[in-house]
Amino acid sequence: MRVLMRGGERLMGMDDETWARHANPWSVWTRLLTPLPLLALAVWSRVWIGTWALLPVSAALAWIWLNPRLFPPPARLDSWSARGVLGERIWLRRPEAVATHHIAPVRALTVLSALGMLPFAWGLWALDPWATLLGIVMIAGFKAWFVDRMAWLWDDFARAGGTVADLRADARAPSA
Repeated sequence: MRVLMRGGERLMGMDDETWARHANPWSVWTRLLTPLPLLALAVWSRVWIGTWALLPVSAALAWIWLNPRLFPPPARLDSWSARGVLGERIWLRRPEAVATHHIAPVRALTVLSALGMLPFAWGLWALDPWATLLGIVMIAGFKAWFVDRMAWLWDDFARAGGTVADLRADARAPSA
């Protein structure tokens, strides 16, 4: 599962600077709440504009890529959203530093969020607003819970002496 998430990180081109910008609460909240409704409307636009729907679909995908780059790094890293982003970086870059009590819940939340893709995809294909809405609620709801768990993971990491510098791409895990 972590391998898939690292693949997504690479696909999105998430470097240290992009992660720093993504810790901005505006980035987290707009990424949590806007991409799926925008993508749904873009896909549904095929009914009204045919193959021209590829333009709004492309715009929605561009927003998904642009979002973590658009906002400046936050002045402080103590907000829920910033702590969630920092925790996600620990999950991806420092698996040895993840407390065991986080592993099963994070995996479960990831699977539950991914299961939301089933009604979402069905709703997009069948033009079913209720299935689409169910998928959006599942994906975004479990993602928000995931971010909350990542904030807790960050808090545990920081209490154990971890710092933001430990998350840089060139940082090495401490030797045991």
